[in-house]
Amino acid sequence: MTDSHSHARLPALDETASDDALVRAAQGGDGRAFRVILTRYNRRLYRIARGILRNDAEAEDAMQEAYVNAFTHLATFRGDASLATWLSRIVMNEALGRLRSRRPMVDIAEVVTPEREAEIVPFPNTARTDPERTVAQRELLRLVEQATDELPDAYRTVFVTRVIEGMSVEDTAALLGIRTEVVKTRLHRARKLVRDHLDREIGPVMLDAFPFAGKRCERMTDNVMRRLGLP
Repeated sequence: MTDSHSHARLPALDETASDDALVRAAQGGDGRAFRVILTRYNRRLYRIARGILRNDAEAEDAMQEAYVNAFTHLATFRGDASLATWLSRIVMNEALGRLRSRRPMVDIAEVVTPEREAEIVPFPNTARTDPERTVAQRELLRLVEQATDELPDAYRTVFVTRVIEGMSVEDTAALLGIRTEVVKTRLHRARKLVRDHLDREIGPVMLDAFPFAGKRCERMTDNVMRRLGLP
């Protein structure tokens, strides 16, 4: 089937297209679908990679490799998990592989108690009302990133996935290969460590962390498209 026929069958390959439509079109080689997928999930995948690696440049490298890996093997995507979960798992594996290459990852045995049920700390998205952000907001963002970076590895991956990314307990457990009870306990402890850090600095106010938008998003999208040989 030609590209023109494919475009006729799936005309709405823009930000309104469903993930299923985008995957079908991308599996058929439609470059528009790849670009929409990239721009849709750049921020999510960056936050996951950045939360694990604690380094902006390395997080971008991990993202790029994860995208190329995912798109090269897109034919294997069967929809058993959502596209978001599938991509998140690939970028997390890439980031964790880089982390383990630097040093062995220490796992921590967890004991779950009912009173330690995790709560999600809200991250209000101030970018919607103030795209440029104030100096004070940028400083607060820096403190949130610093507090997250200082978490132990096992806590940080859960915190980033569950709180910053907003994934469910079940999806987080599946992504990390741990029990839901462990997710809850690690999140509770991570949340307390982050809040303690912020309380010492600015109080318990938290903003949307690890932004990945504007020129950075465009650069990542263009780099991946170029590596895949797509326009």
